[in-house]
Amino acid sequence: MKLYRILYFILAMVICSSCGYSQQAPINVEGLPEVINDPDNYNELSSKEKNIILKEGTERAFTGKYYDTKKEGIYLCKQCNNPLFKSEDKFNSGSGWPAFDDIIEGGVEERTDDDGMRTEIICANCKGHLGHVFFNEGFTKKMTRHCANSASLQFFPLPDKKSN
Repeated sequence: MKLYRILYFILAMVICSSCGYSQQAPINVEGLPEVINDPDNYNELSSKEKNIILKEGTERAFTGKYYDTKKEGIYLCKQCNNPLFKSEDKFNSGSGWPAFDDIIEGGVEERTDDDGMRTEIICANCKGHLGHVFFNEGFTKKMTRHCANSASLQFFPLPDKKSN
C-alpha cells in the first residue's frame, strides 16, 4: 500500500511539473508601500488612469510606460499598491502591453468581461481593472498571458543584489 502511495505522489509531481505549475517563492515586501484597503485613502489617479482602472479602458498598444521594461522588480496596483506581478514572469508577447505568464498569489482576480468573450483581470484588493488574461497561445510554458495596461501599474525595482 505504501508503494502505491509513493508511485501516486511521484506521478502527481510529474504531472504538475509538466503543466508549468511551480510553487511561488514569497515576495520580499521590504521597501514596498503598504497596501491600501480603505477606498477613501487610495492613491490619486490621473484622468487616464481613472479611465483604465475605474472605467475599464485600454491604453493604445506600445504607448504604455512598462510594455518594454526589463528591470527586476515588482509591479503593484496603481490605485492601492497591491502586489500583482514579478518582473521574472514578464515576457515580450509583441502585443504592445506588459505581459506576464504568472501572478503574485492573491494579487489578481479573473472575471468574465462584459462582452462575454474575454477574461478580465482585476486587482484582488481594490477591484480596479488591469487588463485581460489569455490562455493557450504558446508564448511560454505556462500558456498564460496576463496582458496589463501600464497605467494600471506602478513598478518598484528590487534592491541591487551587488550592493548587499
